[in-house]
Amino acid sequence: MKPYLDIIKLVWPLALGMVNTALMQSVDRAFLAQYSASAIEAVLPASTLVWVFMCFFQSIVGYSGVFVAQCHGAGDERGCRASYRAGMFIAIVSGLLMFAFLPLGGWLFSLAGHDSGLAALERSYYNIAILGGFFVYAQMAAASYFTGRGKTRIVFWVNLLGNALNVAIDPVLIFGLCGFPRLGIAGAACATVLSQFSQFAVLAIAAGREGGGGKVPCLGHVRRILKFGVPAGGYEVLNMLSFTVFVFVTGSVGGDDFAASNACFTVNYLLFAPMTGFAIGAQTLVGHARGRGDDREAVLALRRVLMLGLSFAFAACVAVLALHRPILSLYASPDLADPARFFSTGWTLLLLMSAWMLFDAADVILSGALKGAGDTRFVFWWMFACAFLVWLPLVFAVNAKMPSMPALWSTTVAYVVIISAGSFARWRRGRWRTIRISGKGGA
Repeated sequence: MKPYLDIIKLVWPLALGMVNTALMQSVDRAFLAQYSASAIEAVLPASTLVWVFMCFFQSIVGYSGVFVAQCHGAGDERGCRASYRAGMFIAIVSGLLMFAFLPLGGWLFSLAGHDSGLAALERSYYNIAILGGFFVYAQMAAASYFTGRGKTRIVFWVNLLGNALNVAIDPVLIFGLCGFPRLGIAGAACATVLSQFSQFAVLAIAAGREGGGGKVPCLGHVRRILKFGVPAGGYEVLNMLSFTVFVFVTGSVGGDDFAASNACFTVNYLLFAPMTGFAIGAQTLVGHARGRGDDREAVLALRRVLMLGLSFAFAACVAVLALHRPILSLYASPDLADPARFFSTGWTLLLLMSAWMLFDAADVILSGALKGAGDTRFVFWWMFACAFLVWLPLVFAVNAKMPSMPALWSTTVAYVVIISAGSFARWRRGRWRTIRISGKGGA
């Protein structure tokens, strides 16, 4: 029982931190749903495209946490500090590079064929979020320093503080309260950037006090983080790019069905957010074990995290299905043309979401463990094969033959079953045992 309690102690701040972030986005969208139907329709494509462009660099920066974990497992605190400094260096460069993506986003929104009013709202949110990209990366570098050393509580409390700030500012900027201008979707983006800045500032100060800012050489760590982190970043890009294509395809269905799809994706994100925490937990524990050269402990850690994560996913799905009506009501805009259709489609989509949830949870935890062991090339190429050679061709075929929201969502069930099975097989084969990063687990 003690190993499970230790995992829960490590994972619960990560899982709740991800839930906090998901709740923040849910509150954003609930406010925007009350602002206008156009705003809630625009925020999902806009925020998704932001994440597609940002996730590559964020994942590379975040991979510094794997190096921190393996150095920590090997008892190399100097290596932990060097990994943190390397992550922060990559964050600075990445933040500057994000400016190049500003014109590309506007062009893609126009290319998507959305009407001019919706495209303008999408560009407004996108531009503000992209300009605030540095704070996302810097916050990730500082958080990874603590997470890699198993100090997840401080990351949780800082995340909670930042998200509470976001929720407080949201209505002020969206609706123009307290003398502020009525900014709508742009106000939601500004509130999010301010939240990210606050989290970065607090974590960076805390890391400096713990010695994370000590003067140690980090260029060698930069090169090694890039070696393993670039495939990990590519994995996230492929994941989000395929999801973005799917979102844009569902947008062609339009109307209340698209509104129901956006609402259910928001619920799915809220449910799935803790799984990202479990995945980071698996990544950290496997990293610690590999740093010590203890492969048996790495296997046991993954097994325990999987059991806990899948149990949580099952319970969450049962709860959402039982409370589907009040949950969907949160995202039912007053501008809906056919509320009954919205709720009917939403119920069907929540059923499909529950069908894929367990497999998706298993895959993200398995992928986290593989990344923690350094097997990032596999997760990249396997994601590419499953998403772009299997799922998206199936999505386009279904959209051409029977373009309905339930049919399109059903393709996701097949996709997650295939990708989770491959990740499980890869872990069982044990190729990750031969990969060396740092500490006793490698040079």
